[in-house]
Amino acid sequence: MFWSNFNRKYKENRSKGETRIDLVKFRHIKREIRIVGIVDSSFIPLALKKVNLFGIVFRGGCWLDGVIRGKVDIDGLDATNKISAMIRTSPHYQQLRVIMLNGTVFSGFNIVNLQKLFEFTGLPIISMTKEKPDINYIKKTLRTLPQWVKRWKDIEDAGEVIMLKRDNSKIYMQIAGLLRQDAEKIISISSTRSIIPEPLRVACVIASGLSRQFIE
Repeated sequence: MFWSNFNRKYKENRSKGETRIDLVKFRHIKREIRIVGIVDSSFIPLALKKVNLFGIVFRGGCWLDGVIRGKVDIDGLDATNKISAMIRTSPHYQQLRVIMLNGTVFSGFNIVNLQKLFEFTGLPIISMTKEKPDINYIKKTLRTLPQWVKRWKDIEDAGEVIMLKRDNSKIYMQIAGLLRQDAEKIISISSTRSIIPEPLRVACVIASGLSRQFIE
């Protein structure tokens, strides 16, 4: 039902010359909602041209269902397209309901456009960080890179940085394609071991352990 409704709305918008997709409004958020958490691996500056991406598929905050992998250019412009492709070609795609990202900045300063990623996949996006993004520092650094105006627009398109308080700690999120209250409920359901949702926490652990193995 979810995908038939999404495909219908997408075709309707395309027929009108639009690429906008309506917000995904959850009637009921199951505790086993399937989420993919996407993180990038660590890298040595100037030593590599590409960085590995790892996606961990979780059912809520309890069961790991699978692992997917991709690559993006360091300081490139392909993060949105590459993440979209790795998700859409995954055997888990039809079961996924939410994408979680470890921030919007990957592999140096390869920026994910949250709105476009939502449009490309049809899945709502929750981007999370432990620290509030330093917008001034990001903009200053982007000015040193090619096509910095495009990169900056991707940052602006991510929208409001929302602070959440959990267990006397603060975390920050930006969202695309869903309501704030739904995002907060999904975070609460999937945060079973720490203030960070399990799809992202486990993705970070796996990416850290496998980074060196996949360096080419």
